[in-house]
Amino acid sequence: MIDTSAFQGKTAAYYTLGCKLNFSETSTFGRMLQQMGVRTAGKDEQADICIINTCSVTEVADHKCRQAIHRMVRKHPGAFVVVTGCYAQLEGEKIGTIEGVDLVLGSNEKARLIQYLNDAFIGGDTRKVHVVERTKDITSFAPSCSRGNRTRFFLKVQDGCNYFCTYCTIPFARGFSRNASIESLVAQAQEAVAEGGKEIVLTGVNIGDFGATTHERFIDLVKALDQVEGVKRYRISSLEPDLLSDELIAYCAQSRSFMPHFHIPLQSGSDEVLRLMHRRYDKALFAHKIGLIKQYMPDAFIGVDVMVGTRGETPECFEECYEFLSSLDVTQLHVFPYSERPGTAALKIPYVVSDADKKQRSKRLLELSDRKTHAFYERHIGQQAEVLFEKAPRGKAMHGFTRNYIRVELPAAVAREEYDNQLMMVSLKGFNHDGSALLAELLP
Repeated sequence: MIDTSAFQGKTAAYYTLGCKLNFSETSTFGRMLQQMGVRTAGKDEQADICIINTCSVTEVADHKCRQAIHRMVRKHPGAFVVVTGCYAQLEGEKIGTIEGVDLVLGSNEKARLIQYLNDAFIGGDTRKVHVVERTKDITSFAPSCSRGNRTRFFLKVQDGCNYFCTYCTIPFARGFSRNASIESLVAQAQEAVAEGGKEIVLTGVNIGDFGATTHERFIDLVKALDQVEGVKRYRISSLEPDLLSDELIAYCAQSRSFMPHFHIPLQSGSDEVLRLMHRRYDKALFAHKIGLIKQYMPDAFIGVDVMVGTRGETPECFEECYEFLSSLDVTQLHVFPYSERPGTAALKIPYVVSDADKKQRSKRLLELSDRKTHAFYERHIGQQAEVLFEKAPRGKAMHGFTRNYIRVELPAAVAREEYDNQLMMVSLKGFNHDGSALLAELLP
């Protein structure tokens, strides 16, 4: 039984690390607490409750999580501090020893955040509580569709992963693949429209594996969401190449509201490294998917995740990867240096890449990415495009994105507050001052 009076008048501060899914879930935590009468603390205000949603994708992420926890504890002395997320699931006991942390919630327990807080406030029990179940017992799915402070909404459609790639701890942190039903997700999209949402991003850990718990198909979810009136744009945050079906590509090409924008993790352009990673595809399949997207949607934006310096990535393997990526008609590379994770099978692979080589390889791929992105933007100069603008500070330039995810800048002199969350037609001019966007001229 929740006693809302225990929450009345309290303030909360939030800190999120990691992926879009984490930011979506934190936003949902904030909404839940707001419904209990909890107000978000101001920038320099001490909060009564602190929620830290953590990431553990790399060793650097772990370090940033520990720093964030200590920083929040210092900034909000006496606050009830809750730590959740992937790092909490994997290192709950370690987090529980940090001075000032009151509650550690794993992936199965965070959905019951309000109940745990209620029990602590009503019962007056201020002892440390560490609630993290074993990975195999993670079965709950916590719904999340939140906007936060951004124009677009993030709709969580799936959680967990069954893939167990050799370098990754996500299945241990998030549990096995599970999802909401199509019916419930359509209802959440309709609620987002009622709140003024025009663009929704589908988030998850392994979205293409949607249906593991409800025996539905991802393509059927896409078709159902496409029928929701009022949603102008959908974007899919990331899809594994082997789960990005030809049927889905063809459907998106003629869809009313799914944008010509894809994010596809490659991880390596070497078949040998893909084998060592236990990825479920090869270069040929990946190239087929890119070619098919461009056949249906020549102007599609395609982002690609690639990891450098994994165990087993010899200089020859990296050069193979570089040449493969150079040959692909993709728009942007998201480059991640490999980070060793305790307990992963990758640690058994004998060939180790030095930090210096990781840095040099990352630099080369980032330079390749910059060239590809610049060329993609340049091809669109002089064209007309529909842009969804986002709120900007008064007197500052506004930014937004085209259907195919080109970042656009509207100069401060012509930007207006009423353009926020509005779809507007513009003419795309040259690059802005730092080359991060194309300048826009509003069309009458």
